[in-house]
Amino acid sequence: MASNTFSAAFVRTSGGWSGAEIDLSAAEIVDDLGDAVTETLSLSGDELALLCVEVEDEWFAIARYRGEEEPRVFLSDAHAILSDPLGELFAEFAGVAPDKEANGLGVRPAGDYELLSDLGLSSEELLELSMEEGMLPADILSVIAERLAFADELDRLR
Repeated sequence: MASNTFSAAFVRTSGGWSGAEIDLSAAEIVDDLGDAVTETLSLSGDELALLCVEVEDEWFAIARYRGEEEPRVFLSDAHAILSDPLGELFAEFAGVAPDKEANGLGVRPAGDYELLSDLGLSSEELLELSMEEGMLPADILSVIAERLAFADELDRLR
């Protein structure tokens, strides 16, 4: 995994959110991502957990886990993942086949645009943030964390 990758997982508790930095360097298949979140946060049941990954100024991903529900993921740019093994995992998770023929122009979000809508961030807002000119993945994740009330935890881990 590239040294410019930041990964953290957050679990919603009765007192707000709690987070921990997470090592995804050993992840080889999509299920490894969820296993790492469960293990790092010591999840035991129906807790809501979010995995946030940012790769420098390239892309970010948010994966949502909750008990037995099917995990959901949003990937900020399907183009940016071609040269990154972790990005390829997230593309697979989002159901995107890397298009090696694409010219790579423009941002192409993928995955579940609604995964944060019940937490207060609509699909329109998520897409708008992802495609805003000049916004870096770290900045976008900070805005999302602020909206969902885990910005202090995110800042603490960075």
